[in-house]
Amino acid sequence: MASAPRRVLVTGIGAVTPIGTGVDGLWAGLRAGRSAVRPITRFDPAPFRSRIAAEIPDFRPRDFMGEKDARRLDRFSQLSLAGARLAFEDARLEPAREDRERVGVMMGTALGGVAMAEAQHTAYLAEGLRAVEPSLAFTVFAGAASCSIAVAFGCQGPNSTNGMSCASGAIAVGEGFRAIRDGHADVMLAGGVEAPLAPLSFGAFAIIRAMSTRNDDPAAACRPFDAGRDGFVMGEGVAALVLEERGRALARGAPVYAEVLGYGLTNDAHHMTAPRPDGSQAARAVRLALRDAAVAPGEVGYVNAHGSSTPLNDSTENLAIRTVFGGHADRLLLSGTKGWYGHALGASGAIEAAICALASARDWVPPTLNLAERDPACDLPWLTGDGHAEAPEVLVSNSFGFGGVNAALVLRRAS
Repeated sequence: MASAPRRVLVTGIGAVTPIGTGVDGLWAGLRAGRSAVRPITRFDPAPFRSRIAAEIPDFRPRDFMGEKDARRLDRFSQLSLAGARLAFEDARLEPAREDRERVGVMMGTALGGVAMAEAQHTAYLAEGLRAVEPSLAFTVFAGAASCSIAVAFGCQGPNSTNGMSCASGAIAVGEGFRAIRDGHADVMLAGGVEAPLAPLSFGAFAIIRAMSTRNDDPAAACRPFDAGRDGFVMGEGVAALVLEERGRALARGAPVYAEVLGYGLTNDAHHMTAPRPDGSQAARAVRLALRDAAVAPGEVGYVNAHGSSTPLNDSTENLAIRTVFGGHADRLLLSGTKGWYGHALGASGAIEAAICALASARDWVPPTLNLAERDPACDLPWLTGDGHAEAPEVLVSNSFGFGGVNAALVLRRAS
C-alpha cells in the first residue's frame, strides 16, 4: 500500500524587500500601508518613458555574508544569500547540523545575474577583457541563486533555479513543496530573487511599454485593478521560505507559519506577453492547485492576486478567478499587494507566498493599495482600506508571467 503524501509546513521566512527586511520588517512595511515606489536612483533613467521603481534602500551585503562573498558576488547572488540566511535563522535551523543530503534549495528568477553582465559588458567595451570581473563566469547564470545558497549552507539535496519569468518564485515554492511531499527531501529552502535595476534590463521592458509612466506620482503608480492603471512598476528583492516535513518540524519545536497544501502549473500557449483572453489556463492552474490540495473552491477564504497593474493581466485574472470560484468569488477576500513593493519579477511569487503565510499566522489580510476607481472589467470585491482583521483558513496565491506561465499555491492556517 502506498504511503500517504507527507505534509509540508512553512517554518521560516527570509525577505529583503523595498518595504522591509526580515519577517518583522516585511510585516511592518505592510502594516504601514505605504508604497516604496520612488524615482530611480540606481542609474540615470532620463532616456526612458518610465523613471520610477521600487528599490531596496538599505541593503548591506556584509550584514549577511563574509567580506569575500560580499566583494565577489553580484547583487543578485548577494540577495539570494541574504534571503536564505534570514529564512534559516527565522526557522531556527542550521543546515550544516542536518542530514545535508535531505536539505535542498529551489529558487526562481526572471533575469538572474543579467545586471552584472550588463555592467561588465560596458567595462569590456571601454577597457577590454582585463577589466572584466572573473566572478562574472559564475554569477551571471540564473543557477547562481540556488548554487550559491547550497555552497554557503552545505545543502546537498535537490537543487534548481528556474527562470520562468514572473511565476518563478511561486514555481520554486511549489517544486520545493513537492520535493518534500514526495519524499525526496525533508527541508527545502524555496523562494525567488531579482535584481533587475540596470539600464539595459530596465530599458527592455520600457521598449515594449509594459511599465507605468506615472513619474510625477510614483507612490500611486502601481495600482492593481484600478481603472487608471497603466503598467507595472519594476522592483527588486528576495523572499525565501523554509519548507519542512511536518513531523520533524513539530518534533524540533519549529515555528510554524502555515501549511502548503497544493500547487498548480499551466501555460497559456498563446503569446509571449499577452495573457490568453479567456483566462482559461490561469483558471486551470488554480483548479489544479485546489485539486492537489484536496480543497473545494468554496473552502478558500483569500486570494492574493498576481495583480501586476497592467491593463490586460488584471482584467484577465479577474475573469479567471470568477471562472474558478463562481458565485463564491463575491464572498472571497481578494487583494493584490504589489502596490507596496512593485513587481520584483521572479521574486514576486515568493514574496506573495510569504505574505500569505504571514497573513495566516498574524491574522490580518492586506488590502490593495491605490485602488481608487474600480475598472468595470475588474468587478470582484477587491479589498481596500485597512485590510481585513481576520485571516481565513485557506489561502491561494496566484503568479502569472511572460510566456503564458501560470502558477498557483494553496496554503492553510497552521493548526
